[in-house]
Amino acid sequence: MNEKIITIFGTGRTRPGDAAHTLAYKIGKLLAQAGFTIANGGYGGTMLAAAKGAAEAGGKIIGVTCSAFKGGKANEFISREIVTGSLDERLDTLLKLGQAYVVLPGGTGTLLELANVWELKNKGFLEADKPIILVGGFWRPLLDLIAADDPDSSRHIKQVDGPEQVVELIVD
Repeated sequence: MNEKIITIFGTGRTRPGDAAHTLAYKIGKLLAQAGFTIANGGYGGTMLAAAKGAAEAGGKIIGVTCSAFKGGKANEFISREIVTGSLDERLDTLLKLGQAYVVLPGGTGTLLELANVWELKNKGFLEADKPIILVGGFWRPLLDLIAADDPDSSRHIKQVDGPEQVVELIVD
């Protein structure tokens, strides 16, 4: 498979003009310009923003949606939708698709995604060359809290300040 897919996790609650929304848009656009396909949850918020950025740069967007979310409809920028039957199946699909994982600010859903990919990496169930990239300082207090109990816990996590660094990390 020649398609290089980057999974992006983030909140569905942002709106245009919000910092996280703008961040997601820029990351989607830069990843598409660098030749990557993006995969995300396919709905609104940062999912829509990243998809819009990628689409405007001519990129492909895989939206992994969930039929358990009644009334949920994939956003208009999704070029390929994968419908799953449960939240677990949705997350598993996003993990399998991704060759790297970009984590944006978010709530409990994003926390679930981060915790899942982080634990799978720490236990060796995901390939070592698939980085987890946290953008901005939003998750820093959580990393510090976990590191107080397990100093080695963050060995698979990379933190960057902005969108350009996300692409640099993945391309290197």
